[in-house]
Amino acid sequence: MRLLSIVAGGLLLLHAPVPACAQTVWDMATEYPQSAMPGLAMTAFAEHVAALTGGKVVVRPSFDATKGIRSADMLAAIAQGRVQAGDAFAGSLGAEDAIFALPSLPFLVTSITDAHRLADLARPYIAAALHKRGQRLLYLTPWPPSGIWSKRLLRTAADLAGLSIRTYDKVSREVFARAGAKASSISFAEMMPLLTNGSINAVLSSGDGDIGRTLSKYLPYFTEITYSLPMSVASVNQAAFDRLTPELREAVDSAGRLTETESWVTLSSRLQQNYQRMRERGVTIDPAPAPALIAALHEGAAAARQEWCVRSGPACENILGAFKAGKP
Repeated sequence: MRLLSIVAGGLLLLHAPVPACAQTVWDMATEYPQSAMPGLAMTAFAEHVAALTGGKVVVRPSFDATKGIRSADMLAAIAQGRVQAGDAFAGSLGAEDAIFALPSLPFLVTSITDAHRLADLARPYIAAALHKRGQRLLYLTPWPPSGIWSKRLLRTAADLAGLSIRTYDKVSREVFARAGAKASSISFAEMMPLLTNGSINAVLSSGDGDIGRTLSKYLPYFTEITYSLPMSVASVNQAAFDRLTPELREAVDSAGRLTETESWVTLSSRLQQNYQRMRERGVTIDPAPAPALIAALHEGAAAARQEWCVRSGPACENILGAFKAGKP
């Protein structure tokens, strides 16, 4: 599990001096902790770039929104040169292009296999949307399945009405609102003050890595609804990429492919690792929520998927048609 094993080395990388042979330095930002899947991937990518370019390209990752950049603002920040590269939660970019909302469409994928296949189908469309904004796709990072963290156990569909829930994009906000919850789309970096002061009493999240440690302090219940297996998108300013030599460009692309491959391998055991840590922290996991609760969410999900198809145009049939046709 190389992606997990290099975290300690990544911490050293953050504070290491730029090698004397370095020709290019890229700052790369994310709003997520280093222990979460995007943070692990960024750490791995930085190490792979350094190795494959012989230190001629150095990626300096920053985590926890220390650059002051949220996912929704990442593409603009890269375009403006505030950072050369970045990782963003794909759903947060839905206002930029409908394709970014695809990975977090509710109840579309229910397994890692499904999520991987959808990512492969969506890749050229995501790359094209980034290209229109002067950026190049580096890699996609998968997340574990999203569930509901809450203060109380959710027993019935009526319990959804008692939630003031943090959702992670416009689609999930609308799905939970249709089910009766008070839902707000809030970035991870902006969530903690609201959780601390009680403005929200539930969170839609996988609780991956140290995110789970934070959530478990306030929300001792996790309802396993497999809402989605979302993705994050890592991109670089195209002009910065084009300034590299052809050999270095190929090395960076190879580093991206290697990082993504490792992320999918890591994901296969990530869920159980997260669950083990959650139980150790006293979190009660409900693996079989009431069918009526799931049905209430599915009603809103069907409308959300239809609205996405209207927004996305031909991409809807091209991607979802191929995805459904390939299901066993």
